[in-house]
Amino acid sequence: MILKILNSALILFAVFMGAKHGWNMLATKPEMLEMFGKWNFSKNAVMINGAVTLSASILILFPKTFVWGNFLMAAGILMIICLQLLNKDLKGVAIEIPFLLLNLIIIYLQHPLKSNVL
Repeated sequence: MILKILNSALILFAVFMGAKHGWNMLATKPEMLEMFGKWNFSKNAVMINGAVTLSASILILFPKTFVWGNFLMAAGILMIICLQLLNKDLKGVAIEIPFLLLNLIIIYLQHPLKSNVL
């Protein structure tokens, strides 16, 4: 029971962070354009990435799309980690790794509302 509550809190945190960052990208906030600009992302590419991130955070909420949402979110974070490594920005990588691990832990713990009936 405690594990389900902890997992629910982790899921809500991941959804909140994904929705916040996805919305900031979709709304083309200057800090997002600056971050992705150093990797030559256009404004439209940032908006598309924001839409995917926002969609992924919504998919995480539902048991049937839970794994796909986490997969999309983790893929986006992994892309940012790889881009940070290309720039040799280890501080940026260190900031992103906990979020990648969060998605992996959430997948491992599974959706708290998932029925265990096969």
